[in-house]
Amino acid sequence: MSDENKILLIGASGQLGSDLVKILENIVPITHKDLEICDTKQLKLVVEKHNPQTIINTSAFHKVDLCEDEAEKSFQVNAYAVRDLALICKEMNILLVHFSTDYIFDGRKNTPYIEDDSPNPLNVYGASKLAGEYFIRNISNRFLIIRTSGLYGSAGSSGKGGNFIETMLRLAREEKPIKVVNDQVLTPTYTKDLAENIKDLLNSQELGIFHITNNGHCSWFEFAEEIFKLADFKPDLAPTTTEDFGAKALRPAYSVLENHRLKEVGLDNMSQWRDALERYMIEKGNI
Repeated sequence: MSDENKILLIGASGQLGSDLVKILENIVPITHKDLEICDTKQLKLVVEKHNPQTIINTSAFHKVDLCEDEAEKSFQVNAYAVRDLALICKEMNILLVHFSTDYIFDGRKNTPYIEDDSPNPLNVYGASKLAGEYFIRNISNRFLIIRTSGLYGSAGSSGKGGNFIETMLRLAREEKPIKVVNDQVLTPTYTKDLAENIKDLLNSQELGIFHITNNGHCSWFEFAEEIFKLADFKPDLAPTTTEDFGAKALRPAYSVLENHRLKEVGLDNMSQWRDALERYMIEKGNI
């Protein structure tokens, strides 16, 4: 492999990682089998072995409710390992591309969040991801922090056992009653679209923090409705509240991200969330 902009991709088997492998060139794919991200010595050895110009880190501990019980693990993966990665990247002059989340915000703004808005996470997951951001911003010379939300992709989320869409379709096929929260608003984001936009952003050589999601917004319930409409299913679907659903971790009621900086630099090629969902459903053979 040519050394010209060699990219080390950590988390290559995940939803986003799988799409990045397909879309980017000169990729060295690293999975959890190849690297335990919390093992600093191993991390440094892997980076030194491949000597990349860019590292893309998609690894995360993102089981939001489990993070409440396993706060230490959440911070180890989402903050301290990211700190160590940032230190290695600084030492070796490597561009670090890292992914963060809409859950760093508290949802009280009620209009789309831009990159400069003040974070205030409501849960351990959001706090650990924000800590990772701060480590990068204070250590790295060259970085891209990509905040995104509600990811779904063809590979499914290995940490979550599929993704929201596949879970909804499975429940519908099993003819089970389905309750979905209607008071959490976000933008579901197709990892294929996100990966394409990452490629454009890397080519632009822009740096800093960027929000990248599909455009528009919906509640999780509205997202489920659209899934069933496209699949021509009519399940027993009912809205519920966050309180009644009873998840352990608090979630922001409104965590829509505005692709503000992306628009400023003329790189917002993200489609509307409904269009992205339809393309995903076609690709997966669901419609």
